[in-house]
Amino acid sequence: MKRNFSISVDMSKLKNRRARHDEHYQPTDMEHIANMLTHGICIIPSLYGLKTMHERASSPTEVIALLIYGMALFFLFTTSTLYHSLSFAGAKGLLKHCFHMGDRAVIYVFIAASYTPWLLLKDFGGVSHFFMWLVWVMCVLGILYQFLFHSKYKSLEVIFYLMIGICPAYAITHMTDPSGVQELAIGGIIYVSGVVFFKCDGIIPFAHAIWHCFVFLGAFSHFYAINTYLVGKHGATQGSFVSNTA
Repeated sequence: MKRNFSISVDMSKLKNRRARHDEHYQPTDMEHIANMLTHGICIIPSLYGLKTMHERASSPTEVIALLIYGMALFFLFTTSTLYHSLSFAGAKGLLKHCFHMGDRAVIYVFIAASYTPWLLLKDFGGVSHFFMWLVWVMCVLGILYQFLFHSKYKSLEVIFYLMIGICPAYAITHMTDPSGVQELAIGGIIYVSGVVFFKCDGIIPFAHAIWHCFVFLGAFSHFYAINTYLVGKHGATQGSFVSNTA
């Protein structure tokens, strides 16, 4: 006698409903935990990565570049973890609002900081100065947007993230030494692919935690590229942004 076994999964425990235009997405408890863990486990490795890069740095310019990138990476994971932890704990009002804004704003800082080591330490045929200003001005404008229109225009917010992440990449066409471009491209593709899940909160279970995993993978690809092609290779920092502006 054959028996048919079926497993019923209560989807309400895995994902919440889709948020309306005028409200924030509220994860389920299981999603809260996943959101905390997927970035929380990256905090210590990000500090260790900063330490190892700093120890290998061969010039003051490398130290500056790595501190900017490493601290941005650390604050990205830390701010995200703190925000999701406060949300899970039921925090409301100004505290939660400030950390939510910080969680979104630090993404702009991290994108700009990810470009900074390359613009400081690679030769871009004299356009490093322009692209350095471009990426950080876009970062400041993105942060101002967060303070003025926090989560009001959600699709526009994603467009801003993509613009600051993709547009300055045109600088790659001016690189005199293309080493590391493959890893940069892989990391960029991972980040952009993850945006799909970033916009699927309330549609795909654990969508935000999956987005966190894409961020980790993209950051690892870029960290590998920086540690392999930039750290310890610029004693005199030839062709760097600092040298060009001194």
